[in-house]
Amino acid sequence: MKNIGNLLLVLALLSYGFSASAQNQEGVAEDDVKKMLENVDRQVEQMTNDLDLADWQVFYVDSILTANYLSLQEGFAELSAKKVGNRDIYQDLQYRKLDEVYFALEKVLDEQQWTKYLKRGAAKDKKSREKYFAKKNK
Repeated sequence: MKNIGNLLLVLALLSYGFSASAQNQEGVAEDDVKKMLENVDRQVEQMTNDLDLADWQVFYVDSILTANYLSLQEGFAELSAKKVGNRDIYQDLQYRKLDEVYFALEKVLDEQQWTKYLKRGAAKDKKSREKYFAKKNK
């Protein structure tokens, strides 16, 4: 995918589907974690190629995506266990996690990389999330 921001969104949406699957006592099924790690690896590889990341940046991007994805998974699992049916609550959680990724990546990427990242859709996605929260908070 060319649009890194949309890739983050797709990654988050995939986790929504994973949270509905069978889970073990730890909350997240091992197969889901394996799929998540594969998705993170593909996304890190894509970002590395698109943004020409240095080795230290690859480490941080991988850590940021993995931690936020697992956190999102756990959040969805908790909501599912509580039998929350309101999709807005799931979307709020997803958008908060995407914002965390956005702000964490801003600290890791240099100016040129950040500009390229924003041009590939991250700025539009951020604006969309801001619009969603502004409308919700009215």
